[in-house]
Amino acid sequence: MRNRNNTSDRPRARRADQYTNFPTVKEPIELMDFLVTKGCMSRNKVKALLTHRAIMVDKKITTQYNFELRPGMVVQMSRSHNQKDFKSSQIKLLYEDAYLIVVEKHEGVPAVGNEKKRERTVLSILDEYVKRTGKQRRVYGIHRLDREASGLMIFAKDERTKKNLQDNWERLVRERTFVAIVEGEMEKEHGVVSSWLVDGQVYVAEALSNYSPDKAVTHYATIKRANGYSLVELELAHGRKEQTRTHMQALNHPIVGDPDCTRENPLRRMALHGFRLGLIHPVTGEPMTFEIPYPMNFRKLLMHSEEEKK
Repeated sequence: MRNRNNTSDRPRARRADQYTNFPTVKEPIELMDFLVTKGCMSRNKVKALLTHRAIMVDKKITTQYNFELRPGMVVQMSRSHNQKDFKSSQIKLLYEDAYLIVVEKHEGVPAVGNEKKRERTVLSILDEYVKRTGKQRRVYGIHRLDREASGLMIFAKDERTKKNLQDNWERLVRERTFVAIVEGEMEKEHGVVSSWLVDGQVYVAEALSNYSPDKAVTHYATIKRANGYSLVELELAHGRKEQTRTHMQALNHPIVGDPDCTRENPLRRMALHGFRLGLIHPVTGEPMTFEIPYPMNFRKLLMHSEEEKK
């Protein structure tokens, strides 16, 4: 985890890649057929991309649908064209290729739905998007993020990629870091919380024979203390259900807005935000890092000390 002593060293949003890279061409094939098969697009979608000069072959814009691709060539698609098709006030599209979608989820939006309650979710919004853009496919959720939390999420565009990510999560996801505001002033500048979790509940060693718990490890670093709160970064060495909430409760510093706590909630949301995500692409093997800023209201809550207010 990065060690920050003050809030001046803020994470900055990184500009997303301008182009989506498709798998390197393995055999002779026409550009149209390549994009239909590798990009899972309709022929009409491919024609529209070519017309709008959104396709590059070996770094050169190509508009010819029957362009003959040779082994070793690299095909790219302009991401700005796809992003014009995506409009949502609840999530922000950060990255998309033939296998993955990475988004920033806003607070108050459920990641996925359930059978008992029909509502708009991140998953349903992305499903509508991929169908509207002519890909004729669905999106698959990979991991969880609480409704009232915000931050980075990964979704797969096919079942094979989903299974690959879920089965190899510990190996492929290299970093998953949150920023949170917790109640009270943290006693230490940094530390580690380790426990065995089953569905967000902590189980001691004597209980292990009755359950199948998962080891959960959270590294934390205190960034700032003010107004009776602390701003902390939480890096998950293992990602388990409700891990951040459970571990902060174990330190007697619950996350502001945690629904399991009855204290006041000045932000009217859970003060938990996944701001950095590092992974190895499950298909291409490319290292990828995504980083977004802290929420503005997090900074405002800790902007002034009590002495400065008097």
